[in-house]
Amino acid sequence: MAIKADDRLIVALDFHTMEDVKALVEKLGDSVSYYKVGMELFYSVGGEVVRWLRGQGKHVFLDLKLHDIPNTVAGGLCSLMDLGADILNVHASGGYTMMKTAADRLHAAAEERGIPCPKLIAITVLTSINQEDWDGVGQTLPIQDAVVRLAKLAKSAGLDGVVASPQEAALIREACGADFLIVTPGVRPAGSAINDQSRIATPAKALTNGASHLVIGRPIRAAEDPKAAAEAILKEMETVK
Repeated sequence: MAIKADDRLIVALDFHTMEDVKALVEKLGDSVSYYKVGMELFYSVGGEVVRWLRGQGKHVFLDLKLHDIPNTVAGGLCSLMDLGADILNVHASGGYTMMKTAADRLHAAAEERGIPCPKLIAITVLTSINQEDWDGVGQTLPIQDAVVRLAKLAKSAGLDGVVASPQEAALIREACGADFLIVTPGVRPAGSAINDQSRIATPAKALTNGASHLVIGRPIRAAEDPKAAAEAILKEMETVK
């Protein structure tokens, strides 16, 4: 998948104010072109942050993890689409019908409005979950098997890719093909704190395993020099062909 390194690194904006967002984006400058907006930030400032980032020429992954009945999820996505995000997502555990309805409605709405359709990807198993957590909610498949099963289900429903840990990326790439997006949180440069992640890998390892995009937050946000931290990660990513 021929994507430039600076389009493969997605920096997580886990803030709750526009001031913090603008300060980090200014520090990172042209080094970073893609940002993730999650629940904390979106619920605090709303669509303003997506519009502002797009106005700065940045790409946006709007990470709201929709999970509800099919009609509600599809309607929610069609509303979010107008903000201009490049990637939207849902939970694969919502099932085939939910995902298929969402994908079909999103494409139809984009065509009707004459705008590009955002990529739609599905959450498989959160990267904070380990096997003990997984067993505790009554799941019987090993996490890796469940992730691949959900990825294949998402592809069959017409989605563009999934969110999964770097540890499952190679299995998903084998099962779902070269053009399927695999967006991987749980990426930590060597020596970084793990924090609340469980299934992790370094940037180079994640790309080697088949990830198309890496979501990295704290190792950049919390660095003494965020721009230098981002550029070091990009340099590592560029070593993987």
